[in-house]
Amino acid sequence: MDFDGGDEVRFEHMGAAGVITMTRPQALNALNHRMVKAMSAALHHWEREANVALVVIKGEGRAFSAGGDLMAIYNGRENPPIEFFADEYRLNRQIERFRKPYIALIDGIVMGGGVGVSFHGSHRVLTENAQFAMPEVGIGFFPDVGGSHLLPDLADNFGMYLGLTGTRVKWGDALWSGLATHPVKSENLGALLEMLARNGEAEGVLRNFFTMPPRETPRDVWEKIDTWFGETSLHGIFAALEKNAGNTQADSLLATMRTKSPTSMRVTFHEIAQGLSRSMEDCMRMEFRIVSRMLAGHDFYEGIRAAIVDKGSKPHWKPGSIKEVSDSDVEARFAPLPGGDLTF
Repeated sequence: MDFDGGDEVRFEHMGAAGVITMTRPQALNALNHRMVKAMSAALHHWEREANVALVVIKGEGRAFSAGGDLMAIYNGRENPPIEFFADEYRLNRQIERFRKPYIALIDGIVMGGGVGVSFHGSHRVLTENAQFAMPEVGIGFFPDVGGSHLLPDLADNFGMYLGLTGTRVKWGDALWSGLATHPVKSENLGALLEMLARNGEAEGVLRNFFTMPPRETPRDVWEKIDTWFGETSLHGIFAALEKNAGNTQADSLLATMRTKSPTSMRVTFHEIAQGLSRSMEDCMRMEFRIVSRMLAGHDFYEGIRAAIVDKGSKPHWKPGSIKEVSDSDVEARFAPLPGGDLTF
């Protein structure tokens, strides 16, 4: 069946598996609206198909998926692509509720929108080449695509740390934090896919390929991260890091966080704190409220300009400091939408 993915995403029925392959390697498999709609249609179909026992998603090239198509968003800033985000968030929630095993084979970079089409599934397979990040605060945005549902569940305040710093992590930290479910060596992915398609069973097959990686972050640094990012406010996190001035890790984190969008930092702290007690569906509604306001603001487009249009230039955030972002500024981004919230 043709799900209209064009030459950007391929759909195959292999044995007992429905296989989604993102085929934009030159764009690091960045997601666009056509890809999102095609994936959603495939999942609707395969969920009802008795001869599809599980779904596998993977990417061509050196990235699983590096996120959404930011240049398309920047070029369309006069007419913000709100429907793209609405359909993307519906797809994220569809994956989280998918009734069959949904297995992401992550063998490279996975960020932003790529996280949304992988980490809400039942099985997250990461190889030694995988690099996970939610770096949105660095481009004046926030960890969306269900980041408010995923990040609060990670062990030892690791999700708050990832959201506020945009740090990249590999398969060892991903396993220990709870991001990955099954580390598998890259060289074994072909055999793994073949066996999944043949057997139509996820747990037993994945168990045969499981490889235990070491943590990349030393235990003592991990414990410090847990303490620092366990503070009950963003100001408290900054104060805890500043109190440890002279500590290599604290100094590095402070330097990193001070380059991020102050508005994004405050919104991100609040959404992760709020997401801890919310369902995936409620998180997606909350994120849609936020993105609707972000698309009408300054920092997101300024962040894309600095990072992609004028590569490596310094962004000029408005406001320029955490202290200038008021509680009412933050709360306004979480308020119900006048036209109604996201529907599913």
